[in-house]
Amino acid sequence: MTMKKENKALRTHVLDELDWAPNVDAENIGVAVSDGVVTLSGRVPSYAEKRAAERAVLRVAGVKGVANDLKIRLPDKFERSDTDIAKAVRRAIEWHTELPTDKIKVKVDDGWVTLEGTVSWNYQRVRAEKAVRYLAGVRGVNNQITVKARPVPSDLRERIRKALERQAGHETDRLSIMVEEGTVTLKGTVDSWADREDIERAVWDAPGVSKVHNKLNVDAEVYAY
Repeated sequence: MTMKKENKALRTHVLDELDWAPNVDAENIGVAVSDGVVTLSGRVPSYAEKRAAERAVLRVAGVKGVANDLKIRLPDKFERSDTDIAKAVRRAIEWHTELPTDKIKVKVDDGWVTLEGTVSWNYQRVRAEKAVRYLAGVRGVNNQITVKARPVPSDLRERIRKALERQAGHETDRLSIMVEEGTVTLKGTVDSWADREDIERAVWDAPGVSKVHNKLNVDAEVYAY
């Protein structure tokens, strides 16, 4: 199959997946494909839908990357002042039982929410963003929360290797795991975007990890449809 035909086939599958996703209205989304990289264009009514569209594309076999150029046009009923959004964000964080509310600061500029502060675990950093992503009026989230540095076990690399084999079901001989103090760098090739994310999540759960550089490549083979 020529590259042109592969791109055309991949575009069809991306459109089908966007149409299949219940939390995405594909009618106003444009899709272009070049060498396996998908570019999304058009307008969606919320930041949550923009993220959902991107996630849908990454589920399609053969996708090597996504350029999400979707613009957000909020319906009138979802328009909020920055002050109202900031108050809603604070409430969402304060009501979340897993978040250290006194450690997270919030700024809002033209609907864009910036989260700052330091937390003990990466899952808290992720939870904070998810807590505000679906609030009315939010146009985007800039998550600048950092994970607090902690003592690093001497056998951290071995713990990570065992965790990946146990949780993600991967043979780690395909991966390069480099540890420098609390920073872990991952290299190698995995079969899917889901595998790539599962591996990163497993690494973040290791004690002492404060930063992860995920340089894993996805072996996004374009199948003959």
